[in-house]
Amino acid sequence: MTVTTDAPALEALKHKQQGIWSSGDYNKIAAITVPVSETLVEAAELAPGARVLDVATGTGHVALAAARQFGQVSAVDYVPALLEVARRRAAAEGLPIELKEADAENLPYDDHAFDAVLSALGVMFTADHARAAAELVRVSRPGGTIGLANWTPEGFIGQLLATVGRHVPPPPVAKPPTRWGKPDAVRELLGEGVAHVRFEKRTVTQRYASPEHFADYFLTYYGPTHMAAKSLTDDGRVALRDDIVELARAANTAHDGSFTSRWEYLVTIAHKR
Repeated sequence: MTVTTDAPALEALKHKQQGIWSSGDYNKIAAITVPVSETLVEAAELAPGARVLDVATGTGHVALAAARQFGQVSAVDYVPALLEVARRRAAAEGLPIELKEADAENLPYDDHAFDAVLSALGVMFTADHARAAAELVRVSRPGGTIGLANWTPEGFIGQLLATVGRHVPPPPVAKPPTRWGKPDAVRELLGEGVAHVRFEKRTVTQRYASPEHFADYFLTYYGPTHMAAKSLTDDGRVALRDDIVELARAANTAHDGSFTSRWEYLVTIAHKR
């Protein structure tokens, strides 16, 4: 497992990322994660009564899916506004989910506390990948399941993030979040503490009124694109939008002026030794 030494720079990056995910309105984007989260929970094969932790839960979709399968579910995120949405959703369904404000690199739980530790499109956006991976393994019991769903580099969202990075380069200490969408990288991150690791690439289909509608929607509501645009000049924002529209056009499978695309992600299921 990789060991990180640049702690001050990573801590600064974490605070920056927290600001990114607090910007825009991720609740309007989170519907994307519903089928991804349900696929992950199904792949994890949770037993009724299992102690489950959803790491970087956002608005709670993995936690909700696990609770519907009668898991004893806890969930953490470091954005209070997203946790509040998750609380309202859990209350609406009458699901007893424990929600805590915490970051994925410092989980407030004992060693071996959970039967399953899951994260969909969440832990991949941590600042310190190695520390976050170590925490996933630490809080899982021996023989427990670690399940992840992450965007791949070559998939549509991976390409979108790369496009943003060309306009607003990340700090030197930052690792690409789509690193978690590569099997070899995930094996390295989880290290020798896990066994029986398996991977499956899946897609989720998304539809928007047009490529332009998609670009404007994500520039308005999705933290990474929203904050990138805010940091640019007027001309820079136009150039970023143009590149996002072009990316959407290239990936479009619709023929009626709308935008339809299948977004690839990697499901990882591992078991703690």
